[in-house]
Amino acid sequence: MRLLIINPNSTAAMTESIADAARAVARSATQIIAKNPPDGPPAIQGREDGEASLPGLFALHAQETAAGHVDAAIIACFDDTGLWELKRDAPHPVIGIGEAGYHAAALSGRRFSVVTTLSVSVPILEENIATCGFAERCAKVRASEVPVLEFETNKEAATQRLSDEIARAVAEDGCDSVVLGCAGMADLAANLTDRFNLPVIDGVAAAVGFAEMLGKGKS
Repeated sequence: MRLLIINPNSTAAMTESIADAARAVARSATQIIAKNPPDGPPAIQGREDGEASLPGLFALHAQETAAGHVDAAIIACFDDTGLWELKRDAPHPVIGIGEAGYHAAALSGRRFSVVTTLSVSVPILEENIATCGFAERCAKVRASEVPVLEFETNKEAATQRLSDEIARAVAEDGCDSVVLGCAGMADLAANLTDRFNLPVIDGVAAAVGFAEMLGKGKS
């Protein structure tokens, strides 16, 4: 199975981290192809960055689809940038890591909270959660106020601030699980699950599992 993962921002180091997280959970027969546009926003932080990333995202998806058989595609931005347009037009399943995270959380318990990067992303995520039908299952969308790229450049401090916000979610929200609201957090989920003794869900891993299931009949 060929699984295309597109990071809509232009930061290659983040794409490599996402690819590593995906390969860690993918089946041995799944080929992970991880790409990002050569230009555009270096991080997607808010609606304006998301809109600016769309031309590169759509062009890259079209190019990779035309170049070879793709069984399924993952959009590796928690804002699910361009997701519904690609779902409508693609000849294969397309899954967003936000969408996948919400579905995985709904299977893990009655209510979940989301801990993302900056406050500017909160309204977008709340809209997406409602669109996916999970508004009543989501206790709260929280911002750790850590810029996206700090998970690449200052990981220890970023992880501590993320952990502090997860601790507040666990203490205050009555949630059964927490969804990590950024692809740059993907490699933290296992340790945070152990630390807080509840499912801390990485949307990249969740999306890989769903993509392998949905793309199975296409390969």
